[in-house]
Amino acid sequence: MAKNKIRTLIIDDSALVRQVLTEILNDSQDIEVVGVAADPLIAREKIKELNPDVLTLDVEMPRMDGYELATHIRNDEVMKNLPIVMITSRTGDKHRQRAMDIGVNKYMGKPFQEADLLKNIEEALDESR
Repeated sequence: MAKNKIRTLIIDDSALVRQVLTEILNDSQDIEVVGVAADPLIAREKIKELNPDVLTLDVEMPRMDGYELATHIRNDEVMKNLPIVMITSRTGDKHRQRAMDIGVNKYMGKPFQEADLLKNIEEALDESR
């Protein structure tokens, strides 16, 4: 029986990053990108519409940052267990700690290794089950 692919929503304001992440993840036999969002307000609607298994989330974005969206998700009864892999250029300890305090599952710096991205997505999903 075929294993279901991990349905992923990419949230990043950079079109290039969304494109690169989409290509990497869709090349994986275990993951499929079900949607992308350029900012957290669009992402909130796409989460409800697409019901992804995992999110990749940038920190610095217009209108609302990734920390705010992650907090919103963790405080929402329906979405609170949705795994979040934060991918950001902010690699300092205070940024990582803030994400962990909110309840982000995995925190990755940019640039990242493809293998680390795939591993973090799978681990975030496993930890949430």
